[in-house]
Amino acid sequence: MSGGAGARLMVRAVPVWKAWPGSPAAPAAQPRWEGALLVMCISHPAGATRAVARTRIRAALCAALAQSLGLDPGQVTLAAAPGTAPRVLIDGAPCAIGVSLSHAGKLSIAALNQDGAVGVDLMDVAALPHDWHQVACDYLGISVADQLATVAPIARSLAFAQAWAEREAHLKLLGLPLAEWTPLPGACRWQALALPPGFAGALATGR
Repeated sequence: MSGGAGARLMVRAVPVWKAWPGSPAAPAAQPRWEGALLVMCISHPAGATRAVARTRIRAALCAALAQSLGLDPGQVTLAAAPGTAPRVLIDGAPCAIGVSLSHAGKLSIAALNQDGAVGVDLMDVAALPHDWHQVACDYLGISVADQLATVAPIARSLAFAQAWAEREAHLKLLGLPLAEWTPLPGACRWQALALPPGFAGALATGR
């Protein structure tokens, strides 16, 4: 579902590599890239804090990239300052590989793009607030809000979460924070994510 946030090319849902049921720093299988893209998720123990989730997904991402590139795990790190997108560092130097992270509920997700910038977002599919239409107008645009109004009530929570994930993924691709709706520049290639029930997600890359 799109709503004036720049032209989008919609393609099939990209597979998500469910990495490491145990330690995120000890990959048990070769990461599964889809061309230049790797999208991976990990599930956290009950009660894990957001800080723990961040640490675990970053460790998993660095280990996966190091394994894919034939590097020692310590050679790959992530750098991020508050309010800025994370960057991949190899031996302490920035590289051209794009990275994006997101968290929701018990899951964290990470995306890597060897061709440059990438945005990914993960959403819990939760009950809609009573003012969902106004929230959609404010952040997703009137066109998307009106499309959501045509969705059957039983399916609207999922549709809302998917539309929100699309918007956030596009913003992350452009390095922009969440803000009230405004048209976004340029086109992006948008993909849904194959996720467990109860979650919605989107991946955005440049054409």
